[in-house]
Amino acid sequence: MTAETREIFAGRLERAARSAAQESLAGLVVAPGPDLVWLTGYRPPATERLTALVIGEGRRPHLLVPELERPDAQHAPGAGAMTISGWRDGDDPYAALAEQLAGQGRYGVSDNTWALHLLALQRACPSLAFTSLTEALPMLRAVKDDYEVERLAAAGAAADATYEAITGLRFAGRSEREVSADLARLLREHGHSQVDFAIVGSGPNGANPHHEAGDRIIGNGDMVVMDFGGLLDGYGSDTTRTVHVGEPTAEERKVHDVVREAQQAAFEAVRPGVPCQDVDRAARAVIRRAGYGEYFVHRTGHGIGVTTHEPPYMVEGEHLPLVPGMCFSIEPGIYLPGRFGVRIEDIVVCTESGARRLNNTAREMRVVA
Repeated sequence: MTAETREIFAGRLERAARSAAQESLAGLVVAPGPDLVWLTGYRPPATERLTALVIGEGRRPHLLVPELERPDAQHAPGAGAMTISGWRDGDDPYAALAEQLAGQGRYGVSDNTWALHLLALQRACPSLAFTSLTEALPMLRAVKDDYEVERLAAAGAAADATYEAITGLRFAGRSEREVSADLARLLREHGHSQVDFAIVGSGPNGANPHHEAGDRIIGNGDMVVMDFGGLLDGYGSDTTRTVHVGEPTAEERKVHDVVREAQQAAFEAVRPGVPCQDVDRAARAVIRRAGYGEYFVHRTGHGIGVTTHEPPYMVEGEHLPLVPGMCFSIEPGIYLPGRFGVRIEDIVVCTESGARRLNNTAREMRVVA
């Protein structure tokens, strides 16, 4: 572990404490999950034993872990910036955690906290109030530094390489499940340690945005939506391309072109200070003008980082302004029930001058065999 890495995690802990104070929170209680990974680099096993990080301005962060897991916690990248203590089976971990909390006030609690733990903590600290960390500090992880953008770019490049490889394989005569397995395999071959999804929706199944790849045999004339991603070096990838088996019809080309134009319009709408909803509006306007407005059934995008879905969200009603360093998807789609669907998705980062794509494969329709 480098000094630079240690400084990154120390800086995140300081930033979290400062942000909590600015929102009039007494502090934060962070359970295992993406927030803990982002703040400390520690990824404990998912068990019923309590693990919790307490952060507050003016005090050293304190990580409480089961005693049997303390050796691993002490080797976490952020370990040098916090105190680590253990509790043993038979102890009351909630009493130990309560000792680290102020006597009164409101704490932000990470969204991944088990109800079992939060309810027990509420009983142990009846004078404290608790609120969702995402509700209190929705942008805590939203603005990425150069370190994070580099890793997201590497994950995006690996997903791009996966797309180039999959389009060289045969689609016709194979099941969606088989193509999905190839996507997962190729993501791992290109460096992913975790595959979160490898959606393959062919023909009418493509009209279901979150279709689970099944036993349907892909045939000549099918549109095929492929949405895939996961984690590489702890950071997410997520891209979608829609290909066609054999030559498409004029209508299929038209729908694909409309989605591509909508994706480009949303990309061009990205710049600092623009409300997130304006990115959604830009894509939606293109699709509505083409007569397919009712068939665009989801938001235009979501943030990405140590998880593949996180704030900010490109959706109507989200007035949060874009800030350089925000990374998110742009993924408009058109879904014609019983017929076919089209979606095109890239991860982009907001920069001082506009948007930069982290996925760079061709967005034009690709014909496959």
